[in-house]
Amino acid sequence: MDQFDFALAAAGSSELIFACALIGALGIGAQWIAWRIQAPAIVLMALAGLAVGPLWTVIFGEPLLNPEKVFNGGSNELLRPIVSLAVAVILFEGGLVLKFENLRDAGAAVRRMVFLGGPLAWALGTFAAHYAAGLDWGSSVVFAGVLVVTGPTVIMPLLRQSKLGGRTGQFLKWEGIVNDPVGALFAVAAFEIIRVAATGESILGKGAMIIVAAALGVGLGFAFGWAIVRAFRQGWTPEYLKAPIIFASIILCYALAEMIEKEIGLVAVTAYGMTLANSRLAGLAELRKFKEDIAVLLVSGVFVILTANLTPDVIRRALTWNTLAFLMAMLFIVRPLSVWIATWGTLKRNEAILLGWIAPRGIVAVAVSSLFATLLEDLGRRGDSRFYFSGAEQITPLAFAMVFVTVVLHGFTIGPLARRLGLARKERPGVLLVGVNPWSIDLAKVLKDVGIEPILADNNWRRLRPAREAGLNTFFGEVLSEEAEVRLDHAAFDQVVGLSANEPYNALVSGHFAPELGRHRVYQLSAQDTEEEDPRAIGMGTRGRTLIRRGRGYDGLIRDHYRGWTFGKTKLTEEYDLAEYRKDRPKADIIAEIRPDGTLIFLGPNREARGGDGVTLISFGPAREMEVAKEPEDISSDGNQG
Repeated sequence: MDQFDFALAAAGSSELIFACALIGALGIGAQWIAWRIQAPAIVLMALAGLAVGPLWTVIFGEPLLNPEKVFNGGSNELLRPIVSLAVAVILFEGGLVLKFENLRDAGAAVRRMVFLGGPLAWALGTFAAHYAAGLDWGSSVVFAGVLVVTGPTVIMPLLRQSKLGGRTGQFLKWEGIVNDPVGALFAVAAFEIIRVAATGESILGKGAMIIVAAALGVGLGFAFGWAIVRAFRQGWTPEYLKAPIIFASIILCYALAEMIEKEIGLVAVTAYGMTLANSRLAGLAELRKFKEDIAVLLVSGVFVILTANLTPDVIRRALTWNTLAFLMAMLFIVRPLSVWIATWGTLKRNEAILLGWIAPRGIVAVAVSSLFATLLEDLGRRGDSRFYFSGAEQITPLAFAMVFVTVVLHGFTIGPLARRLGLARKERPGVLLVGVNPWSIDLAKVLKDVGIEPILADNNWRRLRPAREAGLNTFFGEVLSEEAEVRLDHAAFDQVVGLSANEPYNALVSGHFAPELGRHRVYQLSAQDTEEEDPRAIGMGTRGRTLIRRGRGYDGLIRDHYRGWTFGKTKLTEEYDLAEYRKDRPKADIIAEIRPDGTLIFLGPNREARGGDGVTLISFGPAREMEVAKEPEDISSDGNQG
């Protein structure tokens, strides 16, 4: 290599490094901004890619990020393998949450939507893609199979945002989880059939080979899952290597399946994830958390790559009346008809209307669509192909259009529509109190008095009995169990407090709910009854935020409760402010304050009460202090005026 060639290679290497850094920064940055402003991350990631790709081209003449040039430059063909491996990991994660018992727990409506509604939506979507979008039949069949997917990563934020719970929320949640890998499998099956027809091979003979190859892919995925489960249960691998082994084995499983038959790798990794999901493997939650972290990185990267790879010309060709007609058909014909026909007799009218409208698509739809669009284009260019897939190049922009429109429209309309149909909660989300005892029951009573709906959870029926007799909302069972994922309505609360006598258990509860709610919304009691640091205590990084203050632990609270301490609620005014309150009740613990807009803020170290006109304080203190205040709003939890 001469000096000039070396300089070119160095320049290409620098360009690749810059592209990777830019993709990571844009993807994760978009996810962070979405979290800060409570917007759909999928939309911001796509906008980031469009900004450095086609939009940059329109303004400056060439894109800031050109994935086709960077990853496919020279003799390298890296773009498709990168997207393929990312899709494989994403589908594995989808299979990892797909348990056979979910179909039983989700109810008849979801089962009918999967087994009847899925194929029906596939068939109707094929007609919409062909007649409305103008795609050829082959591209239409593959694309419609992918659009069966409704992304659970998009559905869950919408459910929390809209306060939609109950049977309707459970339907949307489980439909997204179960259908996540189903659409990809539809697309794999359709592509294999089309590939056989396009190459002129015997459909009957090759079809049998495809069925055998698919069975081998499923068997390979099952074998990998069985081997990993056995290795982990026998202790053949150390804990710190389990997650990396899983990740490496996904790539190996995909590669081996692809050697058997093209695109069977997606079936194999999905079967691999399903095998682990149904294995009852100890520690699977930690492994799933690792896979979620990897999936976030891959989702971010793939979305930026795919949107940046679009050209202004492709986008212009996609912005047509055909695209609008396709979107209208999918939104107002395909989805409503498939839901209404599949769930006839199992849903109420208002439920069917809402579910027939809400179906946002997510990362799986875009990633898998883009992958098969490339495969169809390559198949059409092959010399031995009898078909030219005229619509293949339009699949990716159509998929992005579908994602944008459904996420934005459904995101803005799910709340008002749910309220109009009487399916949304009228009250704001409450708080989950884990661990039932006399102190937590009285705390729940006073929270309910001020309009905050508490849910008391415990796995001991005897401890729950007083709470049920008091008319409080209760959950009987283990909140850490997989059963609670189905039975416990997660849309009913947005904060969790661990109040059991077992401090490590409280830490487990906090760690379990922190990824869903945010670590700033999970709390637990202090580890001990002294403010001195205990080196044997659980580290701050693995527990919830401390409630009340350090040194105010379970034993001390229960002891004071039996000594006659009571809960109180006091509404502050300009005349009776926080300083006056502290003078009257020097020994009382201020547990929380409720802002004038109804926001509940639990207090603790570095989270002191702010006070202010209209703020209501929830406190726990000696009975004689509770009798000092003379404001009519100040009423103790037993209903007596203080």
